[in-house]
Amino acid sequence: MAKVYVFLADGFEDVEALIPVDVLRRGGVEVVTVSIDGDGSQIVTSAHGVQMVADALISDVDCADADLLLLPGGMPGASNLYTCARVRESVLAQLQSGRLVAAICAAPAVVLGQLGVLNGRRATCYPGFEQLLQGAEYTGELCTVSGNIITAEGPAAAFPFAYTLLAMLTTDATAQQVAEGMRYVHMMSQAGA
Repeated sequence: MAKVYVFLADGFEDVEALIPVDVLRRGGVEVVTVSIDGDGSQIVTSAHGVQMVADALISDVDCADADLLLLPGGMPGASNLYTCARVRESVLAQLQSGRLVAAICAAPAVVLGQLGVLNGRRATCYPGFEQLLQGAEYTGELCTVSGNIITAEGPAAAFPFAYTLLAMLTTDATAQQVAEGMRYVHMMSQAGA
């Protein structure tokens, strides 16, 4: 079973964290939500004031067994992720080992761009943060896969982002089945009508 760590910082964008958690768990992926709070609290407050109890503290996890590290966006959530040394170290180690890293909204720019890991890659992010995608080709897509880095544009991209991640961690058939069960496929067919 694939394993994912979702880093949560105060100010994270609610749907960018919770939709991927929900979709991945429905698809049989082990997901661990991780509070990066330095004072040892598992309670993380979203950008919209929703309090969430994370599964673990960053001081208690070893990301060496992660198939994917996921960085939700939101402000100041993305900035708070970047200021956490353990997050930066974990992301760099994950990429150096060739494993997957995913970031959405401001996180591709604020975290991955500032870490300098997007050089020569294609990436997307929330409009207005493109200048921080250092060395990347900005796509403007909802979701962009470039090697082992997956980026997404913003809150509305949370579903396609999550299904892309699920397909990469399991199978296309599993992702399709979950998308159909959640009525996403139906919604998208109605949107095109």
